[in-house]
Amino acid sequence: MKTEQHVAPSGQTFNSIKEVEANLKTRMEKAISDLQHDMAMIRTGRASLGILDHIRVDYYGTPTPLNQVANLHVPEPALITIQPWDVSQIGPIEKAIRTSDLGLNPANDGKIIRLPIPPLTEERRKELVKKLHAAAEHHRVSVRNIRRDGNEAVKKLMKDKKVTEDDEKRALDEIQKLTDSYMQKIDQASKAKEKEIMEIR
Repeated sequence: MKTEQHVAPSGQTFNSIKEVEANLKTRMEKAISDLQHDMAMIRTGRASLGILDHIRVDYYGTPTPLNQVANLHVPEPALITIQPWDVSQIGPIEKAIRTSDLGLNPANDGKIIRLPIPPLTEERRKELVKKLHAAAEHHRVSVRNIRRDGNEAVKKLMKDKKVTEDDEKRALDEIQKLTDSYMQKIDQASKAKEKEIMEIR
């Protein structure tokens, strides 16, 4: 089994525990914001523009994010309206939504696309919760990897005699506390989203 050489991500070296902790915090924050972005794309029974974030429209041969070719609105809890800036884009926008994994059925009146958000079936809810759990677990693994990088960076500082043994022990404790707090954030975000998915109105 080959052992990996972990100086730190991107091979950066640290001169103090403060630097290590700041780096970990930044990376763990990013893991949380990535998770929030992933969760926004999981649909609930309520209309939310986040579910359209990954839709790309073929805009004159260029895959373009939907919000760059149309105005998006949520006029009521179970409806999204999409108003293309250029009406000739209605067809490509509808096609992009129909071929996505959202399972939604757009309709248009020649000027505006209406996207009704039907209530989720029990089966669909369960599928979405599974998808949510997978996303949360993926980000938990990221946070654990960041913790491992941090612990190794601290041990390297100790080895290079840049910190004392007491400093090392304190830093490892702090890193564990930081990790726990981010794990908790992931759990809370995931539970809140799951409640939204399972909520039947």
